[in-house]
Amino acid sequence: MSFPSGSWRLSVHDELASTQDAVLAAAADGEPEGLAILARRQSAGRGTQGRSWRSPPGNLYLSLLWRPGGAIRDLPQWSLMAAVALAECARGFLPDGAPLALKWPNDLLLGGAKCAGILTDASADAEGGLAWVVFGLGVNLAHAPELPDRPTASFAQAGLPPPDPARFAGALLRTLAEWRQRQARLGFACVRQAWLGYGPAIGGELELRRGGEAHRGRFLGLADDGRLLLDVGGTARAFVSGEIAG
Repeated sequence: MSFPSGSWRLSVHDELASTQDAVLAAAADGEPEGLAILARRQSAGRGTQGRSWRSPPGNLYLSLLWRPGGAIRDLPQWSLMAAVALAECARGFLPDGAPLALKWPNDLLLGGAKCAGILTDASADAEGGLAWVVFGLGVNLAHAPELPDRPTASFAQAGLPPPDPARFAGALLRTLAEWRQRQARLGFACVRQAWLGYGPAIGGELELRRGGEAHRGRFLGLADDGRLLLDVGGTARAFVSGEIAG
């Protein structure tokens, strides 16, 4: 299902506990798709894997609601499309040649350090379809809060003045709508190709951590449905969730 770029309803707040929680509550209440909530500060922001997300003023804290339909198994494709849109939008606010990369499934890296992340929540309907998906996008525009297990970066460190969060949010929402329209016309293959252009080198070694286990192998790419493909001990394996080490 396509989504016109003018269909967003953006609400901007000086401070919220969590933009993600606000949009999740709206989704549960039947809010139509297209709601987007931006906060200039969060008092209880959250990231992936249950982590807290430090939220100083100057960075982007944006959550949005889509009701794309389709099967719940298609959720990884929507997450990867959001990541591609984020990377494409970021390029327009960074110096030419800035070293941007995507780390499966939800991190944007700048010079090898995390500068953005995407939190995905979704719900199935009674028939097992995808009732709604809520994306939470956090981007280090002005500041790079420290994380205990990985380096971080900000747009400001790249040498240009960081954009105002509301300006970046407007550009990002337009880019997301454009990529949703593209996926509706061309299928997931166009998203997959774009993601691989930002992703790790095919054949490189990766370690995937999932459910308390570590799976180390050669990166084979993405499956047609968005799953991560690894050659683990000579066997090709597909993963729908997990976290890449490093």
